[in-house]
Amino acid sequence: MGLFDFLKSDKKKAHENAEKAQAQEQVQRQADQGPGPARSAAADAASATRAAAERMAAAAPPERGPAPAPATPTPGSAAHKAVPAPPRPAAMPKPAPPSTPRGAAHTPTPHSAAHKAVPAAPVAKPQPTAKKRTYTVKQGDTLAAIAGRELGNEARWRELYAMNRGVIGANPELVPPGAVLTLPS
Repeated sequence: MGLFDFLKSDKKKAHENAEKAQAQEQVQRQADQGPGPARSAAADAASATRAAAERMAAAAPPERGPAPAPATPTPGSAAHKAVPAPPRPAAMPKPAPPSTPRGAAHTPTPHSAAHKAVPAAPVAKPQPTAKKRTYTVKQGDTLAAIAGRELGNEARWRELYAMNRGVIGANPELVPPGAVLTLPS
């Protein structure tokens, strides 16, 4: 409860007490003005009311007003040191200074708003690869003979050997029959 609320409640109580007093005075006036038997009943009621109010006031504990709001500990008080501080939110790491020179084009990062605003680059579809030509080695074939027949130039045997070294082995003169060779385009 703040200070202004406390003052308002005091004013409210004072106003209620004033209304009660006015009501008692009015009852007293009526008792004084009325005829004989009515006057005595009104006077009796007024005096009974007044006596009851006095008894209640005497029996009631002294009015201290509303309970004060708990004090907020100040940073220097012992109470402040006894109260644990509320947890602080984790600090966000500071962004690294821009590595691009001023005026250079900005490359959006995956977390930046600019990245979300830029549509993704279209993914290039892989070009349909030309069907690789192959040749199955027959008994008595040499790399030069295969290159002359299939590639049109016997001198390309080195190219043929380089592409098929894993199939042929270390000696290019010994081509195993039945081996499937990949032909260069």
